[in-house]
Amino acid sequence: MTQPTITEEIIFNQQLTEKEKQILTPDAVAFLNDLVSTFTDQRNDLLAERVKVQQDIDNGNLPDFISETASIRNSDWKIRGIPADLQDRRVEITGPVERKMVINALNANVKVFMADFEDSLAPSWDKVIEGQINLRDAINGTITWTNENGKIYQLKPNPAVLICRVRGLHLPEKHATWRGEAIPGSLFDFALYFFHNAQTLLAKGSGPYFYLPKTQSWQEAAWWSEVFSYTEDRFSLPRGTIKATLLIETLPAVFQMDEIIHAMRDHIVGLNCGRWDYIFSYIKTLKNHPDRVLPDRQSVTMDKPFLSAYSRLLIKTCHRRGAFAMGGMAAFIPSKDSERNEWVLNKVKADKEMEATNGHDGTWIAHPGLADTVMEVFDKALGGNQNQLAITRQQDAPVTAEQLLEPCPGARTEEGMRANIRVAVQYIEAWISGNGCVPIYGLMEDAATAEISRTSIWQWIHHEKTLSTGQPVTKDLFRQMLAEEMLVIQEELGEQRFSQGRFDEAARLMEQITTSDELIDFLTLAGYRLLA
Repeated sequence: MTQPTITEEIIFNQQLTEKEKQILTPDAVAFLNDLVSTFTDQRNDLLAERVKVQQDIDNGNLPDFISETASIRNSDWKIRGIPADLQDRRVEITGPVERKMVINALNANVKVFMADFEDSLAPSWDKVIEGQINLRDAINGTITWTNENGKIYQLKPNPAVLICRVRGLHLPEKHATWRGEAIPGSLFDFALYFFHNAQTLLAKGSGPYFYLPKTQSWQEAAWWSEVFSYTEDRFSLPRGTIKATLLIETLPAVFQMDEIIHAMRDHIVGLNCGRWDYIFSYIKTLKNHPDRVLPDRQSVTMDKPFLSAYSRLLIKTCHRRGAFAMGGMAAFIPSKDSERNEWVLNKVKADKEMEATNGHDGTWIAHPGLADTVMEVFDKALGGNQNQLAITRQQDAPVTAEQLLEPCPGARTEEGMRANIRVAVQYIEAWISGNGCVPIYGLMEDAATAEISRTSIWQWIHHEKTLSTGQPVTKDLFRQMLAEEMLVIQEELGEQRFSQGRFDEAARLMEQITTSDELIDFLTLAGYRLLA
């Protein structure tokens, strides 16, 4: 008797309700299955290569420009082109794919909404599926949301252009398995968004546009380009229909920007300064280098030499290739207190003026209340132009590896360490409770802030650094401060919110990832097992 042949297919370990079946249709799942079976092995190889590269850096070799690809950096070539509705991106708002947020973001005084399945979304199964439904409904123009008082939210005419940020290569989607392993979250997000929305978007004169996070090498960018080309061929679309903006938010990637753009030249429209994650990556990548330890998070600002060099090199590289150079995030939240609000708007304005003057084509905000202030800054800088591609920065002296790696001066204070603990614990508690975008102390925080906070303390402990008072930073000191700051959080939030939350679990996870002998790569991977 012959054995039946078994085709390797994705297995969902959730009961599919009517809600899931809207998104996980047979044809959509067939496409997802094609992508997963075609590209997962390569993705796993790329993740293994990250480990090798990191080991080399841990052993003392600092990141540098690649000598073998000098011809790509030194020759003249341009990207394929930028669609009409992406030519003007002066202000972009970001946020999770929750229904009310999607409506408010698309209605804000901005050019683009980056709908986020990554750092501002805690990817519980419900949130991920609902996010796909919300974006589909937004693109179809049918999205509405009613609050508890009966107020109805709906789209205004001419909403912002939608760009979808998928999860990074390292993140799994544990509710779907292939060959017994969780499938890549990036392919899950990409496949379902593309399948349900590409034709509708193209019919409206837009297209399937994506933000790609956490890239570490040009080979990873080339992988994405292959995914896009495969998809275009499968759906009989012209090459270059799918467009992507790639975030330069890891230290290894900043040395490969020309190569990344070249590898994606059919599909790329720009790079973005993902500056908070970039600071996190600086700590993580150089974790074994005691001379590269960062000071208090609050003092690591964009005017510091290593961050200024990064911003300027990104602009120069992108504009030479006809690609956009997007600025970083303003995480401030407007305040109801007029004095505090004036301070917030002035801080944001100064930051965005620096970006606009440097030559960025646009920038990010996390709250609609900042849109008018930031729009005014870029309107003034751009004049009558849609972007700043004409600013080449060719007169700049070459940015060197030494500048990109330059140690950052500043104090390590007890106050800074305690603030890091409070922010990280509150963010982790929100994340494992299913909320990845959280207002904390007047800032809209996503995973990057918590990552900087906990890796910074890990780095101080690991290299036996002292605080400005002369006190050594040890695991015991951290545990003592953690216990004390938990009481502060309890007092600030009130007994009811504290006792109903998951703060004990958050504190345990914070302790685990901050005192481990080996630095844990991503808190989102460690936290994912605590998420539904």
